[in-house]
Amino acid sequence: MTAPPEKTLKNLAGKWVMNKSLSDDTDRILQMQGVGWFLRRAIALATITLTVTEYTKDDLTHIDISQVASPGGITSVENRTLDWEYRDHTDKIFGAVKGKSRWVKLSDVDDDDFLKKGWDDLEGEHVQSYVESEGGGWTADQVWGFEILDGKRYYVRHVVVRKGDDWKLARLVYDYQK
Repeated sequence: MTAPPEKTLKNLAGKWVMNKSLSDDTDRILQMQGVGWFLRRAIALATITLTVTEYTKDDLTHIDISQVASPGGITSVENRTLDWEYRDHTDKIFGAVKGKSRWVKLSDVDDDDFLKKGWDDLEGEHVQSYVESEGGGWTADQVWGFEILDGKRYYVRHVVVRKGDDWKLARLVYDYQK
């Protein structure tokens, strides 16, 4: 199901399932991030479901995401505090990383037009998430928002992964479940 109008970045709570027919292939990005062939194949065949909880604590927005790939039950957790402060995290898929997240206007996103274009709201605030691998040599920069695709509204993440002089782009599109 497409994103209902009441779902916004300030009300993202619920279940979101990756729409693989509208999303870009992630294999090259996962390979750049050091994910092995077998796990990449499992992810490519799996249904990816995000369960999102969003709340405010001490005047800061928190977005906690449990991500499950099924079948197989591959899980990862993304807990984000939107204050642009680095936090260390050990991820089952990506290993040791440090990341930061914030509310951001697109005009304040550095250097990459891919992160800034295509959104249904070009003036409002979006979520930016930036992650650095602690040993893999890669970075991932994401901007989250909503896009109109084929006349329908979807929750979308634009992702740019860099490693050395190499970089890969992907647009990840999600259907709302409940």
